[in-house]
Amino acid sequence: MKAGAGPHGEDGVPLLIVLRDVLGYADNRKEARYALNEDNVLINGKAISDEERPVGMFDILAFTEREEYYRVFPGEGGRLALTAIDPDAAESKLGKIVTKTHVSGGDVQLGLHDGETLVVEDAQTYDAGDSIVVGNEDGEIVAHFEYEEGALVTAVDGAHAGEVGEIEEIQVTPGSAQNNVIVSQDGDEGFETVEEYVVVIDENFTGDDE
Repeated sequence: MKAGAGPHGEDGVPLLIVLRDVLGYADNRKEARYALNEDNVLINGKAISDEERPVGMFDILAFTEREEYYRVFPGEGGRLALTAIDPDAAESKLGKIVTKTHVSGGDVQLGLHDGETLVVEDAQTYDAGDSIVVGNEDGEIVAHFEYEEGALVTAVDGAHAGEVGEIEEIQVTPGSAQNNVIVSQDGDEGFETVEEYVVVIDENFTGDDE
C-alpha cells in the first residue's frame, strides 16, 4: 500500500500502516477510519481523517484519547520507528532545511525535508543542511541546529540509518558529487556516509524524552 498525496513524497508511509501494523490500534481499514473520525489522532498538531496520509521522518503522532505521543525516528535499515515522547515535546517538530530561495518582498523561503516551507526574514541565520524545530500550533521556529563539524546527527538512510554520532569531518567533493560526512561515535568506530543522509539533531531527539 502506498501513501496518498501529501508530505514526504515517496518516503512517506500511510498512516493506516502505522495504526494497523506498527501500533496494532486497528485491525483493518474500516477500524482505522472509525478511529480517525473521532479526531483524536493528530500529526504535527492537526487532526487527521485520511488513513492514507503519509507519515514520515520526524513527524509527531499524538493519540490524545490514549495520552500517547510519538516522534517518527529513523530505525535500522532505514525503516521508520516510533519514539515515545512527552506532551511538551509533541508541540513542535524537527525539519531539515533542504532548500533556501528568495521570494517576493525580499524574504527567503526555507524548504524542509518533508515538503513544508517557511518564509523567514533573517535569511543569513539559516543554511541548507541546518535543522530547525517548528511549533506545530503557530509555525514559529523555536530552535535552530547548525550543520557543522561537531554537530550531533543521525543518519536517516543508507547502511547506517538510525545511527547517531557527532560530525568529525565534512569532506567537500569537487563538482556535482555528494559531499561525504565522517561521523564519530563514543566507544565505536563511527561511520562515513553522504551528506544527504544525515540530519542535525540534539540530545532530546535520541531517545525517550520522558
